[in-house]
Amino acid sequence: MALYVMKRIGILTGGGDVPGLNTLIKSVVYRSSEIGWEALGIRRGWQGLTHLDQAREDGGGFLRPLDRVSTRAIDRTGGTVLHTSRTNPSSMSRASLPERLDAAQVSAMEVAEGSYDLTPLVLENLAKLGIGALVVIGGDDTLGYAARLGREGFPIIAIPKTMDNDVQGTEYSIGFSTAVTRAKELINRQRTTLGSHERIGVFRIFGRNAGYTAWYAAYVTSARCVIPEAPFDLEALAEILADDRRLNPSGYAFVIASEGAIWTGGELGEIGDADSYGHRHKADVGYALAEELKRRTGIETVHSDLTYDLRSGDPDALDQMVAITFANVAVDLLADGHTGRMVAIREGKYSHAPLPERSLGARRIDVAAMYNAARFRPRYEAKLGSPLLLGPAAIE
Repeated sequence: MALYVMKRIGILTGGGDVPGLNTLIKSVVYRSSEIGWEALGIRRGWQGLTHLDQAREDGGGFLRPLDRVSTRAIDRTGGTVLHTSRTNPSSMSRASLPERLDAAQVSAMEVAEGSYDLTPLVLENLAKLGIGALVVIGGDDTLGYAARLGREGFPIIAIPKTMDNDVQGTEYSIGFSTAVTRAKELINRQRTTLGSHERIGVFRIFGRNAGYTAWYAAYVTSARCVIPEAPFDLEALAEILADDRRLNPSGYAFVIASEGAIWTGGELGEIGDADSYGHRHKADVGYALAEELKRRTGIETVHSDLTYDLRSGDPDALDQMVAITFANVAVDLLADGHTGRMVAIREGKYSHAPLPERSLGARRIDVAAMYNAARFRPRYEAKLGSPLLLGPAAIE
């Protein structure tokens, strides 16, 4: 279907929730209504398109019609009104398949022993719903499957969201500013407790493969940080933190740790079952690091896990502004006939980029340019001419 006669677009959110998702949804609905398009919400991410019940008007709970009235106030709350999941339609286990599939359908979609690719079913459901294009809001996993649908010829526009800010092709993802702002508030609040007890604090923050959230939180709190891109010397960190505490009139020190940070010679491993993208939870580096620092320095430590506090609640002003703008750019791209693209910030400007393939992995910090590994600090020097959001967008 040519985009200039398109009547209905679909919207879905996948992966972890972040502040600003409801602003995105509302703004896509408002802009699309201005050009005469209907918006249909797909609930629970990609699961909504694998488990959809076509015999029911609400798709078995997976469809939510969206208009200006129903979305008028949703941007005043956090989370996502469309809900979310970590479903990967191209790699589903037998136990996670929709019960409505018969044996022949299941057999036809098996791509390896115990692994099923439901992409034909996703495309069939999109066609039956009369959806001419999808606006997909997510991180690298969700957008990786969006790229797969794009290769199948379905019109896709993506909007990046993740507190990790590690999506390839953009300097900024929705949720990132709020995460850093909230981390700054929480860390500064806990300085009083650390000082009162003269302890070393360890703050764990999201960042499985990239250290942007910890790096930026350290940048605005003048803190030490450890990140996945730079395995660190635990003894050297312990010595520096002990010195920080000794030299601080308030008698405390602290370090911010990405969840994926590791020290040289140390391997925390992963726990729990893998999700449909193959991810397992990282063992708690914050707790392990706090215990090691206590053992090596003889100083009492406090371990504080900030992770889920950073993703809940309302977006800050920057996330709200970027979400509104990203949504309008996304619909404008569709109206102009551009698909297979992701809305992005590049060199500090609103732009768009190719849909990021999962094989590219996370966008990572340039350690040499941005991180002083010997001092466990962000580099503050030589920023003249840099974009507002530090760090290259990566893929072309």
